[in-house]
Amino acid sequence: MIDGPQLLLFVLAGWLLNLTPGPDVLYIVTRSLKNGLRAGLVAGLGIAAGCGVHVAAAAVGVGALLAGSAAAFTALKWLGAAYLLWLGLRLLRARGDGGLAAVAPDAAATPQVGAPWREVFLGGFWTNVLNPKVAIFFLAFVPQFIAPGAENKALAFVLLGLLFVVNAMPVNALWALAAAMVARRVGAVRRGMLWLDRVAGALFLGFGIKLALTDAPAT
Repeated sequence: MIDGPQLLLFVLAGWLLNLTPGPDVLYIVTRSLKNGLRAGLVAGLGIAAGCGVHVAAAAVGVGALLAGSAAAFTALKWLGAAYLLWLGLRLLRARGDGGLAAVAPDAAATPQVGAPWREVFLGGFWTNVLNPKVAIFFLAFVPQFIAPGAENKALAFVLLGLLFVVNAMPVNALWALAAAMVARRVGAVRRGMLWLDRVAGALFLGFGIKLALTDAPAT
C-alpha cells in the first residue's frame, strides 16, 4: 500500500498539521485551561472520534472518485491542490500571534472546574465533524499516499486515515499537558508557533504541487 519513506512522510505531515493551531487545538487548550488536564484529554478524544467520521465519509467518496471518470478525478485534484496550496501560503504568512497564544490569557484568567465529560467530548466531536476543511484535507491529502495499483483503494484510505487519527491522539494529549504552561510563557509560544507555521507551510505547499502534477489512475 505504501513504502517506508512515504509512510514516514505521511506520519510527519500529520504531526505537523496537528501541531499547527486551529479550531481543534484551540478547543483542547481552552478546555484544559478552564477545566483541567482531564477535560483537555477528553476533548482530544472527542476530536479523534470526529476525525473517524471524516475518514469513513471521505473513503466512500475517494472509492467512487477513483472508479469514476477522469474528469471527476481532475476536478477534485485541482480543488484539493488549491486547498493545500492555500493552506501552505496561509501558514507561511502567519505572524505567530494567533491561535494558542491568543487564547491562553483569557482562558487562564477564568479557571473553572468540573465540566461534564460527556459535554466536553461531544464539544470536541462536533467541533471536528462540522468543520468542512477537515473533510477537504482528507480528500486532498491522503490519496497521494495510496499506490496506484492498490486493489482496494477505499480500504487503503481507511487504514491511512485511521493511522492519521491514532498519530493525532498523542499530539492532542501534549497540547492538553502544555496548556497550563502557556499563560506564563506566551512570548516563547508565539516564537515557536511562528517557526512551526513556516515548516508546515512549506511542506503543504509541496503536497499541493505534487497533487497538481498527479495523473489520473488507470482504470
